[in-house]
Amino acid sequence: MPKVQLDELRHVIHPPGKLDSRAEHWAGRMYMRALSLRVTRLMLRTRMSPNQITTVMVVAGVLSGVALLVPGLLGAVLSVLFMQLYLLLDCVDGEVARWRRQFSPLGVYLDRLGAYLADAAVMVGMGLRASELGIDPYVVAGLAAAIGVLLLKSSSDLVHVARADSGMEKATDQSVVPRSSGLARVRRLASSVQLHRLCNGIEATLLLLVTALVDMALGDLTATRIATIVITAVVWLLVPAHIVSIVASSRLK
Repeated sequence: MPKVQLDELRHVIHPPGKLDSRAEHWAGRMYMRALSLRVTRLMLRTRMSPNQITTVMVVAGVLSGVALLVPGLLGAVLSVLFMQLYLLLDCVDGEVARWRRQFSPLGVYLDRLGAYLADAAVMVGMGLRASELGIDPYVVAGLAAAIGVLLLKSSSDLVHVARADSGMEKATDQSVVPRSSGLARVRRLASSVQLHRLCNGIEATLLLLVTALVDMALGDLTATRIATIVITAVVWLLVPAHIVSIVASSRLK
């Protein structure tokens, strides 16, 4: 197979508006799409299908959480590396699919499953790391954060299920805004603070890397334990707020 030119590849896999969409993660816009463009060109010379790439992505996301069980700075570094690999493959699988025009419901399902498992695994790994692999309140906090993250993701996905089952079209960005002006202002304020970023495995692993460095300086797990409690509190602050935002918007009307 002849080598694909980057400009030709970019035109197909990064269509206009792709990098500016709400669904695009900041890390994708900042650096990962530039890297994935080159990795995708390499992957196109292999026989790996988009779904096979997504499967590897799912494994990398879960390993990001498992890596947090390794004590000390090494575990935090491995967790970040696995999460960055997850993000890279999350870009590459879709880019390969767009170039080859290999789209399937299975690919969408695996992609969503990977997002669920990766973020939940990081939260569980965080709790176990803070507890030093014992059973204590930090384990409970990690499990609670994982459950909260799953609720946040599923409540968003269930909007699409509810609309599809009702014969409605896919929700638009405009329908996300709450109909109440007061709730709309609260939503804009929450978006500006960006607290929801702590619920994502990408940002959570970066934060846990910082706390691992602080822990190394302090000689204990104080920073990681504080981060565990803060992330869990943020997750459960957002769960009811997110559900209210969905119900109050036009997405289900």
